Amino acid sequence: MPSPLIEAMIEQYNYPVLNEDTIDEYIQSQEECVLFFTENPTRFPESDDVAMILPELVVEYGNRFTAAVISQDSQRKLQARYDFKEWPTLVFLRKGEYLGAISRVQDWNEYIQQINDFLTAGPKKVLGIGVPIETASTTGCG
Repeated sequence: MPSPLIEAMIEQYNYPVLNEDTIDEYIQSQEECVLFFTENPTRFPESDDVAMILPELVVEYGNRFTAAVISQDSQRKLQARYDFKEWPTLVFLRKGEYLGAISRVQDWNEYIQQINDFLTAGPKKVLGIGVPIETASTTGCG
């Protein structure tokens, strides 16, 4: 169950809560988005901290990306799709393609650096062993 702070964030910012049935339509319809995987905030209290940080990140980037929260009953199943190991995690996507993930609470400057890197780099593929790889460009090959 989400914490009262996460529930308040969802309500205040009108963030959609996605599950296995609704995630694909949402991520494909957004130019860029971030998915908030909270897990159980009682077990992972940093989730409440990230709930305070996420709206500030959206504002910092001029609403360039949208935010959504993954429902409690779909967290573990959807975690496998993005293959991260720690909670809470923010997963960044462009048109449904994986850009990167940030787990746990970070220093503000670290968030900005990582997000800048995600937004300027191309999509990555997520391997089953937890190592994202970048797609090689074929430009200039003859």
